[in-house]
Amino acid sequence: MEFSIKQGSPEKLKSDCVVVGVFEGGKLSKAAQALDKICKNVLSDLVAQGDMSGKSATTLLLHKLPGIPAARVLLVGLGKADGQTGKSRIEILQALFKALHGTPAKEAALYLTEDEMNQDAAWVLRQAVLIASEHAFRADGLKSKPADAAKLKHITFASLVKPTAQMKEVVAQTAASARGMALTKTLANLPGNICTPTYLAAQALALAKAYKKIKATVLDEKDMRRLGMGAFLSVTRGSEQPAKLITLEYHGADKKHKPVVLVGKGITFDSGGISLKPGAEMDEMKYDMCGAASVLGTMQAIAEMGLKLNVVGVIPSSENLPSGTATKPGDIVTSMSGQSIEILNTDAEGRLVLCDALTYSAKFKPDTVIDIATLTGACVIALGHVASGLFSNDDKLAAELLAAGEQTNDRAWQLPLWDDYQPLLDSNFADMQNIGGRAGGTITAACFLSRFTKDYRWAHLDIAGTAWKSGKEKGATGRPLPLLTQYLINRAGK
Repeated sequence: MEFSIKQGSPEKLKSDCVVVGVFEGGKLSKAAQALDKICKNVLSDLVAQGDMSGKSATTLLLHKLPGIPAARVLLVGLGKADGQTGKSRIEILQALFKALHGTPAKEAALYLTEDEMNQDAAWVLRQAVLIASEHAFRADGLKSKPADAAKLKHITFASLVKPTAQMKEVVAQTAASARGMALTKTLANLPGNICTPTYLAAQALALAKAYKKIKATVLDEKDMRRLGMGAFLSVTRGSEQPAKLITLEYHGADKKHKPVVLVGKGITFDSGGISLKPGAEMDEMKYDMCGAASVLGTMQAIAEMGLKLNVVGVIPSSENLPSGTATKPGDIVTSMSGQSIEILNTDAEGRLVLCDALTYSAKFKPDTVIDIATLTGACVIALGHVASGLFSNDDKLAAELLAAGEQTNDRAWQLPLWDDYQPLLDSNFADMQNIGGRAGGTITAACFLSRFTKDYRWAHLDIAGTAWKSGKEKGATGRPLPLLTQYLINRAGK
């Protein structure tokens, strides 16, 4: 899907569909008033007759209005002008794109970035681009008869006033983020028999081939043994699929600028290993590589944007399966950092691949390291499916990530990383154990990772509750790519 933004008068715009708003109580938006004047009060009459109340997220599709060159006009209820919330604005956008996709329209012009949405225009534009792209996304590529592609191909954000350069940049950058999200979701939705560590490595190499500023490197298990990655290698022991350590380096700034490193957990299928998970919904453990998928999507997005900063993506990828060679509860391994780990639960494997990847990340002399992982079910219990869990050893970094989440409505919530929790990881036989017990599980997991990040600014995003949906709407969400790309956009702007 393509997006653009331009100035134009709705009554003169030739389009498959023009979208304008009506406030609750029947007040027409400025764009709707311009249309109403030309079509001899047809819109006002419809409102007066009760066909459009203006109630939030209601829609009414009209055809061939007199004097209007657009083939269709879609009226969207905006609710009370002073009663809109972020949630209601999202619902309005969801409703209008659902209605648009229900028509044969191939392109549409939206007048919703001025007085209509009563909100910062950049926020509305970001949400509109992401929601439009979500409605166009298809996840049925492996079906023998996939659904038809979305008819709607182009969205114009039309304005009665000349759009600023900033607004044009917001649309272009968010469109790139949306395409990155599509890659993230496509990879995450693939089953484990297709999306293996080798497959993820091939995707990274393909990105490097497509974008000149990206360099990809893939290390195999032999390389990892030489580096001393005993924690990472302990996870892959039960699988016949070879593990891969994938690195993507994006050079958008001078080499003297220290990079931001994004570390994405890439467990392409997680059975739990010897500590086997329950069978119900185990198929969803193909999503245990959503952190890796979000890093790949983010790297594509920033390469499209041409952001002027340096970013490194590090993806430790393997399967976690039981077999005669699999790691057993009680085994002790030595990480790349030299710290020994007693593995009490093989289903706490994400932190084992991440800890070696975090140690490895130090080689890039980073300014900041952010890891992204579907790490703990405890995070879902704590925050549900609304916010990602955020931990950091730097409050300024945490604030920057939280702000990026608010800008994109891809929100996170900071949880404590206090030393009081660290003793829960004490082991009688090793430097630490890989679980801290049932209480505070998402916090002790972050505390475990913090032991490998003392040399740099670091943040951890636990996306176990936000990376995918279950049930009838099962599928990857593409989160937290909007948060990550906005954080990087903000950094590049500085």
